[in-house]
Amino acid sequence: MVMKTATKHGSDQPGPFTPGVCKGEVRDYAFRLFQLKLEKGEPLTRADWVEAEKELVKDHQEAEA
Repeated sequence: MVMKTATKHGSDQPGPFTPGVCKGEVRDYAFRLFQLKLEKGEPLTRADWVEAEKELVKDHQEAEA
């Protein structure tokens, strides 16, 4: 009998889509934003990377205002 097991698939970090934002900035922000998720051993998904970049850009814009 073969048992199916749930696998957790992460996503490689995509390149940033916002001009002026580098991949390292997004990575650092994502690691802070999803610290609890990462500590549980759960990988970041593409949606997590996109959310981290959006939040980073939002924080930059609020700091400039």
